[in-house]
Amino acid sequence: MPVPPSRAPLRLPHVVCSLILLVLLAGCGAGGFAGTGMSGAATEQARIKGVPGPSGAAASAAASAAGAPRGWSPLPVSPVPSAPAASPQPTELPGLGAKTRAAVPATARQAFVVTGDSVDSNRSTAVLYTRDGPAGPGWRATLGPWPAHNALNGWTGEHWEGDLRSPIGVFTLTAAGGRLAPPDTALPYDLSPDFRVTGEGFHGEPLEGSFDYVVAIDYNRLPGTSPLDHTRPLGEERGGGIWVHVDHGGPTQGCVSVTEDRMKDLLGVLDPAMKPVIVMGDAESLGR
Repeated sequence: MPVPPSRAPLRLPHVVCSLILLVLLAGCGAGGFAGTGMSGAATEQARIKGVPGPSGAAASAAASAAGAPRGWSPLPVSPVPSAPAASPQPTELPGLGAKTRAAVPATARQAFVVTGDSVDSNRSTAVLYTRDGPAGPGWRATLGPWPAHNALNGWTGEHWEGDLRSPIGVFTLTAAGGRLAPPDTALPYDLSPDFRVTGEGFHGEPLEGSFDYVVAIDYNRLPGTSPLDHTRPLGEERGGGIWVHVDHGGPTQGCVSVTEDRMKDLLGVLDPAMKPVIVMGDAESLGR
């Protein structure tokens, strides 16, 4: 006997219910997690793991409701491998042009770069750069930048005795000395009272103590000898005795000067095994 329509329960076929549920589940995983009800943290976690939708127990429960076998879980999604980091490129000494860089020996692993404000300026900036080897990973600053002084009249590409200009170029640093015992240093060091100096500088500042610590710049001298050695291979008229020494608060006659503490730092780091050089000149000249 047929059941009256008013008492017949409304039933949908089991297959239709499963299809509707699957459509709803597909909608949760698409369109940026819209309408899932997941908190921001859970949503972000699902994104990070690369699974677009609920994971773990929630995924298994949803799968069971959709008719999947009990214990079924979605296959893990393998993360996309990230591209390997690019190898660091060798870093050139900053501020130097092709001509100046070419003058730096390939064996040099320490470069004390002294850059003048201008060709006629007696103020400059000094930075010590170091590299692990000629093949890289490149130059890096290890000391400085420090304010420094150079000669009263600035810089010159052709230094002559008495011109009161510092020579421009790349020169080796092979020996040191001074009136005071040095800090630990690997450079050959000539401790001598002959480094004593008196008098006044160009601005009336006392020169006492300026040569307490010096590093000889191998311009017109025999490399490796004491800074006090007076041999001048280019001739006396081309000047000499060009050093890095303790700053006395004013311009020099041809040398480069930094404060006493910084001289100690420099002496403690310079190492003959690293073939140190000084690169010195005004910014425009060094940029060529």
